[in-house]
Amino acid sequence: MLVVTEFVTLDGVAQAPGQPDEDRAGGFTHGGWQAPLLDHESGDAMFEQARSMDALLLGRRTYEIFAGYWPTAPADIPFTGLLNRVPRYVASRTLHEPLGWEGSTLLGGDLAEGVAGLKDRHDAIHVIGSLDLVQSLLRLGVVDRLNLWLYPLTLGSGKRLFAQGTVPAAFRLTESVTHGSGTLQLTYETAGAPTYGNLADPAAGRAG
Repeated sequence: MLVVTEFVTLDGVAQAPGQPDEDRAGGFTHGGWQAPLLDHESGDAMFEQARSMDALLLGRRTYEIFAGYWPTAPADIPFTGLLNRVPRYVASRTLHEPLGWEGSTLLGGDLAEGVAGLKDRHDAIHVIGSLDLVQSLLRLGVVDRLNLWLYPLTLGSGKRLFAQGTVPAAFRLTESVTHGSGTLQLTYETAGAPTYGNLADPAAGRAG
């Protein structure tokens, strides 16, 4: 199973949620927007979601951010042990080798073949952030579950989870939790292609 976890604003922005200088690409000035809305309740729920992972797949940019922090992160943060323990794979055509984070492997070559190989070896492969990679995975149709954390703010600019070029797809909501900050924890499973109807037709809503 391939599970994608993303933190997004109401207008779909998912760039640099954690720190001001996390990713300033495109002149983005809103880095760290998630931090004021985090609380113990939602943090614990995030970790519970992540505990099922037995492998982590990242794009180059997110990998570099993680590799610069998690190897020496405080041990009392639950994610520290988890992210340093599981095998990590980096999908990149430009990296020659992972940047010094022990247990990391470069996933080069054809992405579809690489992901298929990971699914053969692991039960729950998680992807966090890695927006360009996620777009590619969605186009390939290999995402099985989407953990979407929706935050009550808009930013007006920045990289979006569902950017131009996203393929049409249907999703089935399997869980919905509202946290004290107003954040929505939404879990979706992929459900094939969209269906279409005609509201002017008595049979509206039928697959067409």
